[in-house]
Order: sequence, then C-alpha cells, then structure tokens
Amino acid sequence: MILSAAFYCASLSFACAALDTAKIDELTGLKGKLNEKENVYKVSFPRSDVKVVVDGWAMPPFMGLGTWAGFTGGNERALMMGDTVLFEDEVNPVISVALDQGLSVTALHNHFFFDQPKVYFMHIEGQDSVEKLAMAVRKVYDKIKQIRAIDPKPANTFAQKSLGEKSSITAAPLNEIFGLQGEAKDGMVKFSIGHKAKMHDFEIGNDIGVNTWAAFAGSDDNAIVDGDFAVEEDQLQTALKSLRRNGINIVAIHSHMTHEQPRILFFHYWGRGSAKQLAREIQDALLASGLSGVSTEAQR
Repeated sequence: MILSAAFYCASLSFACAALDTAKIDELTGLKGKLNEKENVYKVSFPRSDVKVVVDGWAMPPFMGLGTWAGFTGGNERALMMGDTVLFEDEVNPVISVALDQGLSVTALHNHFFFDQPKVYFMHIEGQDSVEKLAMAVRKVYDKIKQIRAIDPKPANTFAQKSLGEKSSITAAPLNEIFGLQGEAKDGMVKFSIGHKAKMHDFEIGNDIGVNTWAAFAGSDDNAIVDGDFAVEEDQLQTALKSLRRNGINIVAIHSHMTHEQPRILFFHYWGRGSAKQLAREIQDALLASGLSGVSTEAQR
C-alpha cells in the first residue's frame, strides 16, 4: 500500500512526500484516518453537541451530521477539502475565519427539510503546506466551539432592531451609489446587474436569471438589504471577503444552472444598517470582484 501511494505521488506535477499524519492530528486536535490507496488523510468529528431533530426524528450524527477535512498531496504542497456542519448563528463568523485563514469557501447549503435547529453545510478547500492547512482547519473548528461555549443553544434570529411594517427607502442616493436607476415599489428599491453567458448554445443574461441584484426595504436609517451575486469562479472569494469584511451575512452559495459558459456561481446575502451604508458595502463588493458595470439593465 505504501508503494501504491508512492506511485500516486510520482504521478503528480509536484514533489510528494508522505503526508505527516501525526502533524495533522496535532494541529487539528483530531485523530484522522489514512486511505493509503487514494493518499487521503481525513479528520472528522460529529456534531453531537447540539441535538438535531429532522421531521420529528432525533437524528444521530452518523446519518449526516459529521464535519470533516481531507488532505492529499505532499507536506510542502497539499490540497485540503472539507465539509463543515454549522448552525445558523455559526455560519458567518466561521466563514470569516475560513477566509481570513486563506481557505476558499465554495458552497453553503442545507441537506434537510423540517430540521430543528436549522443545519447548514459549508464546503471549504485550500492549497498550501499541510501545516498551514491543518492550522487553518483548526481555527475554523475552534470558532465553532467558541460560539457554542458562549451559548450551547443555537440562536434563531440575528437579534437586530425590528423594521416597521411599511418601507420608505429614498431611491436617489442609492441610484447615485450604484450608478443605476433602481426599480421602486411600495417604498422598496431594487437594483440588478446582468451577467452575459451561454447555455446550450443560447445567449443568457439578466432577465432569464443570470444577474446580481440588491433589494432594499425598511427606512433610510434602519434598512435591510438582501440579494444575490452571480459570479464566475475566480470572482467568488473576492466578493465573499468584501461582504464579510463589511458585516454582510452570507446565507447560501450554490449553482443555479448546468452547462453554462462561463461557469456561474450564485451566493445570497442579507445585511442590516442604513440604506446608504449597505449600498456602499454592496458596491464595494461589486467593484472588488469586477462586477460593477457588467450591464446597466434594470430588473423588471
């Protein structure tokens, strides 16, 4: 088996020494398991700290509530991929830690319906030395433990000031920030930027759903923004970092289509604050990721 792992390493385009599994255990604080055939060392732990009920059934962690990180490659240059089980109040602090540690966050979604508390799954990846990757994974896991140590019961609200029943957003300042004419309805304002792509030999864009949008409700001083970013793969991490740096919550990362060119990923977000400040934060992410001005079409 050791010989087969050596042949596997020799087939890679970079030098591949045997993974230092003891170092991974030490740095992650977990005891892993080696798949010698695939040269993958995986550490994991069950989310047994919070009782999860799905459709009235108390779910054992074995049935899909395990957090894990797998390492392959060599000690100097390795690939790490993982899936992290999170509750709603853990998601955004943990995303920030992962990004700050140089990891990529590649998906955020649910696996169940009618689960209490709500469970989300955050996929991460990274390329670096085994030591740096294992340390980054440990920081992610430590953040989860820190949050649950403060309150063992996951929160079910952002715990922010409530909004009035009617909205009264002033569109003009937001139009100026985005350089677009937003659509106004019942005191709310919405902006959309289309992203051109092709799918099954058809040209696709804004009105068929390939767009980045932001909708504002509430009042000028106490507003919410929610929306969706449509990004190419190389834009995803930059946009996520910009929004998290400004305190915007990421609530989903996934795909909407298949066979599109270029590949488009979508992530959904939710933010609170003054309308102008939220607009500036969204615009910052648009500029940082190269999305501002992709199209000037207004969503109708």
